[in-house]
Order: sequence, then C-alpha cells, then structure tokens
Amino acid sequence: MPLDLDSRFPRLSLGFFPSALHRLDRLSRLLGIELWAKRDDAASGLAFGGNKIRKLEYLAAAAVAEGCDTLVSIGNIQSNHTRQVAAVAAKLGMKCRLVQEEWTRWDDPAYGQVGNILLSRLMGATTILEGAGYSTAEKDSWHRALEAVRREGGRPYAIPAGASDHPLGGLGYARFAEELAAQEAASGMFFDTVITATCTGSTQAGMVVGFAAQDRPRRVIGIDTAADAAMTRAAVTRIAQATADLVGLPRALREDDIVIDPRFAGPDYGLPDAATIAAIRLAAETEGMLTDPVYEGKSMAGLIAMARSGEIPPGARVLYVHLGGAPALNAYHRAFAAG
Repeated sequence: MPLDLDSRFPRLSLGFFPSALHRLDRLSRLLGIELWAKRDDAASGLAFGGNKIRKLEYLAAAAVAEGCDTLVSIGNIQSNHTRQVAAVAAKLGMKCRLVQEEWTRWDDPAYGQVGNILLSRLMGATTILEGAGYSTAEKDSWHRALEAVRREGGRPYAIPAGASDHPLGGLGYARFAEELAAQEAASGMFFDTVITATCTGSTQAGMVVGFAAQDRPRRVIGIDTAADAAMTRAAVTRIAQATADLVGLPRALREDDIVIDPRFAGPDYGLPDAATIAAIRLAAETEGMLTDPVYEGKSMAGLIAMARSGEIPPGARVLYVHLGGAPALNAYHRAFAAG
C-alpha cells in the first residue's frame, strides 16, 4: 500500500532525487552476484550530500514552519551528519551550531582539521569541540548548545545525532523505499537483498517501514557500524515503530523485519579494521567508488564477505545503498599510507 508521504508531510526539496541506480560490473564479476548501487552519496548538490539529506528535507521544512533561525545538532568530529546540517543551514540562510564530540580515538592531529569538520566550518557553522563517547542517548552537550542559542536571542531547531531520534527522522528512508519501488517497476528489476550501513538508526528504520508497506518481501541487512549491535537494534526498533505509527503502516512490524549484522563493525565506532580498509580499496580500484572508514567501508566489507561465503547466494541481485561519507577519507590518510 503506498504511504503517500508527499501529500501528508511537508518536505523541502534539497536533493537530486531519485538517486541513481547503476550496476557495479567489475565487483559483480569478482563476487559472483549481480551488484547494483543506489547512490545517495551523489544525490545532492549540498556539500557532497549523503543519506542525511533525505531526512533533513523533512526536518528543515519543520524548522522553517516554526520560524527557527538556527539549526543545532551533534555528531562526531568527523560527522557526515553535521556537515550536511551545516549545508542545509547555509542553503536556507540559517545559522548553524554543531557540537562535535570525540566519538573516535583516531591518533592524528589532522583529524579535527580536515574532512567533514573543515567543510562545516567553510559553510559558516559554529563548531563546539566538547564531549566524548558514541551513544544514541541524548547528550548534555547538545542541550547546552540549544540553551546557548536561546540565551543569545535565537530560535534553535533541535536536530539529534544522525537526524535519527526525531519524530520525523524515519520519513526520509520510508520515502526512499517508495522511490526504489518506482525505479524497479520502471526497469523490470527487483532487489531481493538490500545492504545498508546502520548506526543511529533512522536510515534502516525508515527502509524497514517503507518496504513493509510493499507487497513483495525483501531482505534488508543493516551492517552495524557502532560496534554495539544491541544499542543499534534498540535504536532502529524504536524509530521504526515510531515511524510506522506516524505513517499508519497497515501491518504490525515483526522482529525479523530488523536484521542487523554485528560482524563488520571493526574495533569501535569510527575505527576501521583490515577488512574495512581492504573493502575501501577494492571498491575504489574496481569501480572508482569511494567509501569511508566509518560507515560505507564497513557495509561494503560485510557485503563482500557475505558474497564470498555464499550467505548471499551466487547470482543474487543485490542493492548496496551508498550513504555517503567520502569527505572523511582525508582524516584517515594514515590508514592508507602503506598503499
């Protein structure tokens, strides 16, 4: 049943959607599957884009409707999300205040100067280096930033980490599911397996709800990138249920709708292991497709391992959802120095 999101929920058009689908020919031959990518990394003119643009289309519409003048969010020092919030604020003529916590202990003095945080600063965002430790819980540092804007006479709009744990956070990827179904209908294809990185939860949660509204079942596998699959599952489950209630999903969500694979998260959030680095190299060398050490390199590592082990059957038609993140690569240059 179509969820009819466009007629029910205000949205600002910030991306170049539908994002492109293209076949990864060389990787397909290497892995023995029919592998396609849906390029949400390349679907926005706003500061290299990424998956948060879909979510922020709904949150930005709410911020404008409420008369807010400052977007306030939180993320890691190399957060793709905060970079996209800064881009949206610049596009809308708003101020932007970003709490940049140390979620990743990456030993490089350049880590806090290049990549995503550099781009956020170029776009005029105020970056506050405060706090540490990845968690899906709300942080005091974020609330202090919101209160500071109020004290200064501003009207802040609160955007949680990943634009995830927000009443509208799951809508972007519920709409993604409808967009993909339309592309499949036009091309005569169907993807029985979808691979996505998952962390703060709303990307996978939105997909779960959007695909649950469709008649044809498919397997959505979230590759945990938080190195805490229980926390990730709790976030995805909570956001999926809230989104299902919001859109009026005509069936109950089941436990098996949410599949999270913990095996490819590496040693910790934001820290790549050898498999992640190898996957980044393979995607770059075979397809010219850049993935990052925090999210997409890990989901690509999971896809490669599952194809090589037969967990994804030979010949299966698989969709890899590229959520962005390549601007962080510069911050991890030491991981590739040997190459």
